[in-house]
Amino acid sequence: MSTQGWLVDRQARLRAFGRRRPWVMDTLVAVPIVLFSIPDLIEKPLSATIATLVLLPALYWRRRYPFPAFLVTAAIETVEAMLDVGVGAGVILLVMLFGVASRGSGRALAWASGITLGLLTAQIYLFGPATENRTLTLFLALGLTVAAIASGVAVRTRRAYLVALEDRAARLEVERDQRARLAVADERARVAREMHDIVGHHVSVIVGLADGGAALATSRGEQTAEPLRLIGDTGRQALSELRRVLGVLREEDADPHLSPQPGIDDLDRLLPSVRAAGLPVTYSTSGELHTLGKGVQLAVYRIVQEALTNTLKHAGRSASATVTLTASDGEVRVRVRDNGRGTPAAPSHGLLGMRERAAMYGGVVTAGPAGNGWLVDVVLREPS
Repeated sequence: MSTQGWLVDRQARLRAFGRRRPWVMDTLVAVPIVLFSIPDLIEKPLSATIATLVLLPALYWRRRYPFPAFLVTAAIETVEAMLDVGVGAGVILLVMLFGVASRGSGRALAWASGITLGLLTAQIYLFGPATENRTLTLFLALGLTVAAIASGVAVRTRRAYLVALEDRAARLEVERDQRARLAVADERARVAREMHDIVGHHVSVIVGLADGGAALATSRGEQTAEPLRLIGDTGRQALSELRRVLGVLREEDADPHLSPQPGIDDLDRLLPSVRAAGLPVTYSTSGELHTLGKGVQLAVYRIVQEALTNTLKHAGRSASATVTLTASDGEVRVRVRDNGRGTPAAPSHGLLGMRERAAMYGGVVTAGPAGNGWLVDVVLREPS
């Protein structure tokens, strides 16, 4: 670290320490004043000690009330000068003037400057000893007064400059965050456009071809008409979900749960498409499934969808699956079992997604070989 950096760091630490423990800094100011008053304390121990004890407390509340602390100090110093028991030779008054210059208003500084000059002049010409050096002493007092005022104004200016820097840094940080959010929003919009133009176009073509093939097969009385219609329906459902996802992607603050989400009823549309893809599925339910919350229903739908997708990928030919949903006592159990001989890659993305969804509802996922096939067993708990 350079010398300049070291000094800046030490100044910052000193300011922070002063804000945390201002009484320590005030005590450091009081000690030199007491040391400066030692000659008076030796010459007049009782009166000088009392005068010092009366003056020092104002040092500890000059930060919060600079001008009142100055007025109290000026009044005490005037009385002590009249009684010839003054201590500190106006040093405390200059410290208070510095406080007014650094923390008080402009009007308070003008009054404090005038009072200081008047009081120092009175101490030199009225209450002090008659010497030939009084004029020189007055000029010295005026120089110290100007120095205290200039130092206070410099500290005030520096403090205002630092506050302005902190405010500017805060504004720059806000602007940086805003630019980052705008950049993210632009990127999300660009990705949404690309997905709409590319994926949406190809899915639309698939739907069109499937509908055309279904119409042609129907006119010829072929058995492929029904699978082709299911392909078209699945494609339209995919387009609908794609539009919903792209809508969420375009709107950064959009809540995907505001859009219609699939539930248990939508399994009646999912299973025919799975059967048409070559996987016979047996579906059974028990309990009050339709009273489940939308979030739990969405989790059930996605778990069944993921499990059947894994079965299609890994169970092999001539496999079949059984889907069973059971609701009871605030819980819903999802069992998807197949008799295929393949096993999904461990851990597959589908299984990880199931565990994440189940964890949202305090659920447990059990997945693994069962007999000649694979079993996915999930228990979800309805939020109370």
